[in-house]
Amino acid sequence: MEVTKKKVSLLRQSFPLFLGFIIVLLAVANFYLILQGVYGIFTSDELIPNINTLHTFFTSQKQKVAILNSIYTKNLLPEGSTWLEDNLKTWEKFTNNFGYEYEIISDDLIETNGLSEFDLLILPGSKSLSDKEIIRIKKYLEQGGNVLATSGTASYSNDGKWRGWNFFSEVFGIRFAKEIKSDEISKVHTIRGGLPLTANIPAGYSLRVATWDRPIAAEVLEPRSIQVSYWYNYKYEEGLVREEIKKSAGIVYGEYGKGRFIWMGFEINSIIGSIDNHVYLERLLGNSLNWLCRNPIAYVRDWPNDFNAAAIFLPYFGTDFSSTYALLDIVKKKKISPTFVIDQDQIRNDNKHQLKLLSQYGEIIPAIAFGFPFTLYDTTRNLFDYQTQFQSITRCKSLIEEIAAKKVTGVLPMFGLYDKSTLKALTSADCNYLISDSINGNSLPKTLSWKNQRIIGMYKSSRDDNDIIGNFGLTDSVYQFYTYQEDIDRLLFEGGLYMLKSISSYQLQPQNINVINNVIDDLRKKNYWIATASEISSWFNTKTQIEVGVKRMGSRRVRLTVSNSGESIAEKIEVDADLSEIINNILLSTEIIGTKLPKFKKLNGGSLIRLTIDELKPHESRIYYIDYDNTKNI
Repeated sequence: MEVTKKKVSLLRQSFPLFLGFIIVLLAVANFYLILQGVYGIFTSDELIPNINTLHTFFTSQKQKVAILNSIYTKNLLPEGSTWLEDNLKTWEKFTNNFGYEYEIISDDLIETNGLSEFDLLILPGSKSLSDKEIIRIKKYLEQGGNVLATSGTASYSNDGKWRGWNFFSEVFGIRFAKEIKSDEISKVHTIRGGLPLTANIPAGYSLRVATWDRPIAAEVLEPRSIQVSYWYNYKYEEGLVREEIKKSAGIVYGEYGKGRFIWMGFEINSIIGSIDNHVYLERLLGNSLNWLCRNPIAYVRDWPNDFNAAAIFLPYFGTDFSSTYALLDIVKKKKISPTFVIDQDQIRNDNKHQLKLLSQYGEIIPAIAFGFPFTLYDTTRNLFDYQTQFQSITRCKSLIEEIAAKKVTGVLPMFGLYDKSTLKALTSADCNYLISDSINGNSLPKTLSWKNQRIIGMYKSSRDDNDIIGNFGLTDSVYQFYTYQEDIDRLLFEGGLYMLKSISSYQLQPQNINVINNVIDDLRKKNYWIATASEISSWFNTKTQIEVGVKRMGSRRVRLTVSNSGESIAEKIEVDADLSEIINNILLSTEIIGTKLPKFKKLNGGSLIRLTIDELKPHESRIYYIDYDNTKNI
């Protein structure tokens, strides 16, 4: 009996300890679940306190950037020049704005191997570097450091003697091509889309760069280096387009050893022009810093269904319909839907049969003159008033809709002329896009607004048959096709929209029309989305209302936010998330239980995830968590 009492007493004494142990286990499990909910997948080893886990889970330490103030480079400049200081101030401003901690460093610090504490080294206009600096920078890159350099890096020694382009070629994998001449005040610099560096920048956008710093063009030599932009201006410069683009790279990014680099052939202070130029420069720099520091970057793809670019086939009937049957044979054979453009004077009842026939194979839009073309003596841009423009649109629109029994949602302004009255008239007439014959430097559609209503503007982005046959006089079908192909390749590089405008009196003539077959085949071979103008307009309107945000939550978790800010349902949205590391065993989840998960696939060897979201309702926002095993950083 006494033994039993002792056991009961012992149990009573040990029960609080046992209860405390259970509470501790539950607290640890709860803590583990909280950490897993916030930071995603991790192993129990990572719960053991050490420098790495504390940094991963509990610190918000900014990544550190070194900006070189090169005295060696300053010694090359004219006495009293503030060129280097001005560039340094701009880099300080941008680096700080993007949330990075920075330090201005000297040549001495690099020479004594003081770069290990920095995530990124910026070399603004550092033309003059010592041999020691070159050795240290290369070693820093080989060991996983990152470098952003501008202009002719290390082309001079520390004592101001010409060194050449050895560092330039070895590290960046490029070959010096030329300096941009200063006989032009500024130079157009065209940026390609669909890259982490150009996220949220329109494909084919042209920055305007002042030439006072003598910008540099280069040619990419190695597959580890990727060309981001080019200096060649196909509208005004001679030469073979493909070759000239290849030899005129202005931005290149890639890898050297375990590290990353970005080279820009111009100084950021030399960007001039519109507000858009500076907005897109800021995005370019923000993306560049994030990519170099291995932070995730996410963006909506410019085109759906994995297409690399898009194309619209625009047969233009300005005088007669004699080429209709030959054209429709091609349309049926190639199974494409053109956007037929009909001159306003041809939209009448005596052409009813031809219009009805065309409507069976594609959509029809009118070409309308909203003003008179410029002349040698009158270069004013006085367009017709709103009422006149509105009446022209509604007259053409109602006639086509009556004959074709299809809704007309766009127009082509003749002579490339339109103004605010045109936009107002289009919205009043229930149209949502226009196609302009003018070349405005954009290879992507552009959103134009009248009050709160949108009009999608699509612009001529390549040479048409009026140029190729009418102006160049190319009657040989081989030369015609090659000229089209040059623009197809250029727009594929940019990731933009190709306009195949074919006029009834030129390319649609019997002796020329077979070239259309070859062009369509080439577009398909190069993964172009061949669509009608209304399909392109609808897609682009959807794309521009999608907003994407991304944030790294732990060593193996990324949070992706996708929002629809528009008033219509968004369907089949493709989002690319560049994670800057090779990943495996992906687990996708959502913040709200029951939310449909998007389809996804790995690209670029496993460092990029492409998600396809079936549907987003107006003003709907979703948060996706991407958990994974990281094989290695890249």
